[in-house]
Amino acid sequence: LSKTRHIIFYEDKNFQGRRYECDSDCSDFHAYLSRCNSIRVESGAWVVYERPNYMGYQYVLTRGEYPDYQRWMGLNDRLSSCKPIHFSGGTQYKMQLYEKADFGGQAVEATDDCPSLLEKFRWREVNSCKVFDGWWVFYERPNYSGRQYFLEKGEYRKPGDWGAVSPTVQSFRRFTE
Repeated sequence: LSKTRHIIFYEDKNFQGRRYECDSDCSDFHAYLSRCNSIRVESGAWVVYERPNYMGYQYVLTRGEYPDYQRWMGLNDRLSSCKPIHFSGGTQYKMQLYEKADFGGQAVEATDDCPSLLEKFRWREVNSCKVFDGWWVFYERPNYSGRQYFLEKGEYRKPGDWGAVSPTVQSFRRFTE
């Protein structure tokens, strides 16, 4: 049974100006909208990206209204691509974080949200990780702030694999429906 997923991007604040609607992966809508200052997520959960082909800053959005880009913790008014998150039932959240690239060095297991890696594990960065189950968001700063990165089941050998330019991860949380 396929669930409906629908997102609308608007050029101007408060859902004004030109708009672009989407209900599946879209690798580049920048041709239709030169900027994005508000978003309405009508259904589903989405990862939206600053640049085409799912690159650049990432933002994870759930159903609701975002009248200006500060509301989705946007760093600018530029968005170019998006994809819906495909949830499946009966998920146990579990991942393994590694101190070094390619799953080297010390490892810690996570099954829950973590507002501060420094307090919990004495770590300031994550250089690789394995997501065994669930959907997770890494944040560059403590308490779920700063740049965000969406991770789903899979192996990430280096920060670039989850779209990061540096290994700085200071908090993370489970992403649920």
